[in-house]
Amino acid sequence: MECGGSDGGDWVWMRRPTEAEAMAAAATEQGRLVVSAAATEVEEEERPLKVVFASPAEYFTDAAPVGNGSLGGMVWGGVATEKLQLNHDTLWTGVPGNYTDPEAPAALAVVRALVNQGRFADATAVATHLFGGQSEVYQPLGNVNLEFGASNQVYDSYKRELDLHTATVVVTYSIGAVQYTREHFCSNPHQVIVTKISANTPGQVSCTLSLSSQLENNVTVTNANEVVMEGICPGQRPGLRNGDSNDVIGIRFSAVLGLQIGGNTTKAAALNDQKLRLDNADWVVLVVAASSSFGGPFVNPADSKLDPTSIALNTINRARDLTYAQLRAAHLDDYQSLFYRLTIQLSRGLKDTHGSLTEKERPKEEVGEEIRTSADRVKSFSIDEDPSLVELLFQYGRYLLISCSRPGTQVSNLQGIWNQDVAPAWDAAPHLNINLQMNYWPALPCNLSECQEPLFDFLTSLAVNGSKTAKVNYQASGWVTHHVSDVWAKSSAFLKNPKHAVWPMGGAWLCTHLWEHYQFSLDKDFLENKAYPLLEGCATFLVDWLIDGPGGYLETNPSTSPEHAFVAPDGQPASVSYSTTMDISIIREVFSAVLLSAEVLGKFDTDLVKNIKKALPRLPPIQIARDRTIMEWALDFQDPEVQHRHLSHLFGLYPGHTITMEKNTDICEAVANSLYKRGEDGPGWSTTWKMALWARLFNSENAYRMVLKLITLVPPGEKVEFEGGLYNNLWTAHPPFQIDANFGFTAAIAEMLLQSTQNDLYLLPALPRDKWPRGCVKGLRARGDVTVNICWDEGELEEAMLWSNHRNSVTRLHYGERFATLRVCSGTVYQFNRGLKCLKAWPLGK
Repeated sequence: MECGGSDGGDWVWMRRPTEAEAMAAAATEQGRLVVSAAATEVEEEERPLKVVFASPAEYFTDAAPVGNGSLGGMVWGGVATEKLQLNHDTLWTGVPGNYTDPEAPAALAVVRALVNQGRFADATAVATHLFGGQSEVYQPLGNVNLEFGASNQVYDSYKRELDLHTATVVVTYSIGAVQYTREHFCSNPHQVIVTKISANTPGQVSCTLSLSSQLENNVTVTNANEVVMEGICPGQRPGLRNGDSNDVIGIRFSAVLGLQIGGNTTKAAALNDQKLRLDNADWVVLVVAASSSFGGPFVNPADSKLDPTSIALNTINRARDLTYAQLRAAHLDDYQSLFYRLTIQLSRGLKDTHGSLTEKERPKEEVGEEIRTSADRVKSFSIDEDPSLVELLFQYGRYLLISCSRPGTQVSNLQGIWNQDVAPAWDAAPHLNINLQMNYWPALPCNLSECQEPLFDFLTSLAVNGSKTAKVNYQASGWVTHHVSDVWAKSSAFLKNPKHAVWPMGGAWLCTHLWEHYQFSLDKDFLENKAYPLLEGCATFLVDWLIDGPGGYLETNPSTSPEHAFVAPDGQPASVSYSTTMDISIIREVFSAVLLSAEVLGKFDTDLVKNIKKALPRLPPIQIARDRTIMEWALDFQDPEVQHRHLSHLFGLYPGHTITMEKNTDICEAVANSLYKRGEDGPGWSTTWKMALWARLFNSENAYRMVLKLITLVPPGEKVEFEGGLYNNLWTAHPPFQIDANFGFTAAIAEMLLQSTQNDLYLLPALPRDKWPRGCVKGLRARGDVTVNICWDEGELEEAMLWSNHRNSVTRLHYGERFATLRVCSGTVYQFNRGLKCLKAWPLGK
């Protein structure tokens, strides 16, 4: 057996461990290795991971989210009345659209000519003729309403908490001597939201139940234990309904509420065919299912053959055949099989004599003191810098991704799946110039690759519509999509301003996720059958989109840097020019992915590969401005907003890979200067992007400063004077609420702890050693289908383990200035000490 050696890569031959040694250090394939006593002294206890509230929700961002990928719920936790708010990922306004414009080519020619003449303000004005229509709008489903009749009764001992270990929200409170408990979870195996209401005294559960919606609907009580709500989404987005548009048939939907009731004295009855009344039960289990007539992005709802009511009723009937315990067990098996692939512990390094956390280090709610809410922990973070709150936020991002994106669901939108408004901020639509991509940044490194499947399904649909847009609007081959999309896979440009709309790089950025997925999984079937056809179509468009420019370079024209304007040399404001740094960085990334994919698949001699090989050397290089920052535009324009929220020109460092610390020292220095120039303020997603960028620069101090910046409490329902921060339920703020920064935070923390290329692993590259001097993370994923566990103490690496299922290759392992070369054999676990000496190697699964 070969095991990695000393600095410089000398081979060290290790004896094969005995069976007893192998058993003692046995590994599971999901990343839950037991780390040796040398690293942790004792096997660590399970850490509490709870989002805690001490009162019912007053605002949407006080409620606790649950979800199974398509069906979502928000638990408000009221006492006299309760609202379980519902969402379904397919409920959108509109119908399939036409995303082409035969007049666009003429406008494109004019814009290009004006850019070539240096008339950038005029080019920006004419670029409005390249606009497409607005996207459609994500809609709320409705509410399950519960009236308990306790409005005049005093309650105490209230607590509401979302437990990330079980994906369950539990509400408890007491009225007199009676303690009430509600448990809520959203089951992926059975596609229902389940709520159990119980009391510690028999016969104490009484309530009135109903369903309601802001959308056009009809509610019927079918019997004493079932309520059906049928409704329809608007056929067109709000504000555009005129003339015959009100006759457009939108997506139909149904929600069904079914009951299981326990108790000898229970009474249940229908009220006016609209509500259910339940009295004197020992307990009741509510089961909620929902469905829609959405048959895919190319099926007009008027033509859909799907019957949402029948689908929802069948789902309810299957679930009601099972006990609460059976439903919960199936939910836990499914959820925990994903969540427990990765565990993390960060600490200040305080240990008692048994190696466990001291009470000083545990959150207060764990040691029997007065309830300390998650909002309290956020407010005090600037003082106590509690590492366990960072753990919670890291795992919360993983929880939210599991809850809003599963195989077969729609893509995670700007709010995941949770939305209470018929006109949500920015339509809650997928935004393709950072936000949608950020939603999926943690999927691969944080061991949730299946959660990324909806993104690839969405890409497939975008390619269908985008091929028409490319052909008609740009007279180009391949496919293209722009800044904002929706459930109908809108591929045309946006409608508001050229600095938002004129950006045909949305699909190209998304395509980088395809190559990333292959790099992490080494799944050749995925690369050949799913990824490469999409990459091929995208790259074909990009080859056609590039035209001859100044200095012998190829250029993109028109070109914008997302949502950012500049001052043209004539002093006029503008946003349209040519060859922005982001354009070229994305194109370089896609072209490289196609060439590497072609090498894996043996597609060496295709016309596309030949064209890319000719084009790559002609792409303009990244330029450094006079102030030693990265130039955002091809020309060194004056920037009227130097602290703009986007970091588009730094794409090549993260999430891209064309800039590295090892190969591009001068450029990385300019990236750092650019980050300083941009400043620390900005929306939540901007803050977490900065976290990841600083991590890629191996700068732990500044990465951690962004952690501090994000963990700031945003008062709900109030206008705030700062951007970013966290709401009471730990959702991230733009403000208002956008979910992308929750995911960006998780991905950025992963980058601080582990970075990888196809042949290099960097251990703890941006660990803030003085903040988290002791810790352990198990189950991080790296490129090359490698799983990694890392433990550290006193700010230094203590132990690392890694293994792979799919390859036999040479990997370089890095820690600080040290490196070692390892021949990774498929199915073998390798254990290293802080000097990167390989201590043991044994078969995976033994």
